[in-house]
Amino acid sequence: MRPISSVNDQMMRATDLPIAYNAADILEHNVSVRGDKTALFSLERNLTFQQVSDESNQVAHALKKLDVRFGETVAILCLDQPEWVTAFFGTLKVGAVAAGLNTLMTSADLDYILHDCRARVLLIHASLWGTLEPILPEQPFLEHVVLIGEGREKRVEGRGAVAYEEWIAGESKVFEIEQTHREDFATLNYSSGTTGRPKGILHAHKDLPLISEYWGKNTLGLIESDRTFAGAKLFFTYGTGGNLLFPWYVGASVVLFSGSPRKATNLLEIVDKFKPTIFYNAPTGYAIALSIPNFEQAYDLSSVRLCVSGGENLPAPIWHQWHDRTGIKILNSCGCTEIYHNFISNRPDDMLPGASGRRVEGFDLKIVDPDGNEVPVGESGNLLVRGDTIALSYLHQYARSKQTFLGDWFSTGDRFRLDENGYYWHEGRTDDMLKVGGIWVSPMEVESALIKHPAVVECAIVAYKDADDLVKPKAIVTVNREGGFEPSADLEKTLIDHCADALSGYKRPRIVEFVDELPKTATGKIQRFKLR
Repeated sequence: MRPISSVNDQMMRATDLPIAYNAADILEHNVSVRGDKTALFSLERNLTFQQVSDESNQVAHALKKLDVRFGETVAILCLDQPEWVTAFFGTLKVGAVAAGLNTLMTSADLDYILHDCRARVLLIHASLWGTLEPILPEQPFLEHVVLIGEGREKRVEGRGAVAYEEWIAGESKVFEIEQTHREDFATLNYSSGTTGRPKGILHAHKDLPLISEYWGKNTLGLIESDRTFAGAKLFFTYGTGGNLLFPWYVGASVVLFSGSPRKATNLLEIVDKFKPTIFYNAPTGYAIALSIPNFEQAYDLSSVRLCVSGGENLPAPIWHQWHDRTGIKILNSCGCTEIYHNFISNRPDDMLPGASGRRVEGFDLKIVDPDGNEVPVGESGNLLVRGDTIALSYLHQYARSKQTFLGDWFSTGDRFRLDENGYYWHEGRTDDMLKVGGIWVSPMEVESALIKHPAVVECAIVAYKDADDLVKPKAIVTVNREGGFEPSADLEKTLIDHCADALSGYKRPRIVEFVDELPKTATGKIQRFKLR
């Protein structure tokens, strides 16, 4: 049964959902009402709601035959295409936890995550096999690998590996969905931690319809006739929510793109081809598109009624440039994986460029000083959030959880100020974490990679803002002169390339500044605030 939007005209809460609730209902409630409507558009294939339901039922049966049980993790490392979606909902239907994994991660990150979540089943796209192959012999929990895409014939040996089409072939298209408790875990996402280790964040079945109601329906204003498309991939909650759960919650359609979002023309071509009405992207994506001469004439954007920005704050100049060139407004918002999606947002009829927006109904917010005392309007502090979609803790990170999950309140680690008109303004992180292109980057992780180069004696990674006012990593380095190295443009490029090879590419520093020494405390700790 689909959850109702409100009870006695009050905001929907977790207790308004049936105790026996499975978030696969977000898909299934469409089948009887609009089963023949195209739910999913992609370059690979298009599927109706009925077809998605049928194939996810086949996935559910196939998972059952692998003895996947309530609460177990099924990992999905796949490009944005129909199989990601059918695997996701098939996992929910059997009562297991769907873990959407970052397709940009290194083998070391994947190794850590597979150990941490103990997934016995991994669905992986063939193009990403190189990430898994080096670590496959070292996996104590992984028993079954399902391969999606081309190149299957060379890569399905061992570990019970099987091609996706063969795996679901012959399975029934009818499945009785497991009656999970609304508070059973449904999804698992990993976000980078301050130590460089990804943080596992579990969300319950109840969280998915609640955030769909709070932000997708009530704030963004999605309606059945919409068609969404996102530069953010499905492994992000920004992508899963905005370009899958929220539109399907109201019966709208989605457009998926399995290619790279880093090339702006790729996304613009998809907009031109599939004609979405809602287009999600990160500020960096909008800035890159704006650098293309006459893109607004080269690509047909007339179908888009509204753009959305998330992942990091959208600078006002980008908002104005985009609106001047396209005539389309960008709805800026702020959210995080721990809350599943946005808790501060502008609205289609209420936008203030540069501001993160107003409080999203369904959440309570307060800004506090280091002692936990609420600060006056106009003063900045750490933002705390309270609401029914907040995760309970980080998986296997007890100490970090105690610092972040404070009873009813979640400490975002972001500095905000609230103005007299109720708008929230983002003023950076309270710690040293950087948010680059919507993805958290740990300075310590980058520093650990950089220090391995023989030219580097000491280093620190800090944030700087580029010409578009977007945050990027900057490396400050003392050079090993005794080893024969000298500061130069060539060495700068070498160090940047070194980091790009050792880490996921987006974590690399964009600039290297050479200094004689780094500022330090009496105990030898680098004073990053001085570098900033």
